[in-house]
Amino acid sequence: MIDIPTTPPATPTTGIALDTSRLASSANLKKAGEKFEAVFIGLMMKSMRQAKLTTDEDSLFDTKNSDTFRDMQDKKVAESMAAHQPIGIGKAMTDFLARSQAALNPPSEGWPS
Repeated sequence: MIDIPTTPPATPTTGIALDTSRLASSANLKKAGEKFEAVFIGLMMKSMRQAKLTTDEDSLFDTKNSDTFRDMQDKKVAESMAAHQPIGIGKAMTDFLARSQAALNPPSEGWPS
């Protein structure tokens, strides 16, 4: 039997500047939530398209080009739905991240010691 030493993976810590300035902006957080919701709705629409029953009528006009166009259209519809009629998953994610960020970075003023 061969003994393989277990060492933790090396994580470089020198020369890496962590930019956390974008995390503090609520506008960026809201935009990320909206994009997340658009991706989620897009995946949901893709699943619905895959689940539909194909008929002879559909297969007559079903080409790779029409699939590509339909995918682009679905992406725009998902983005529009996320921006104008959100289902709430993006807001839930945004609220969760805002709460966890507040817990990690408590305000210095008025914070009990």
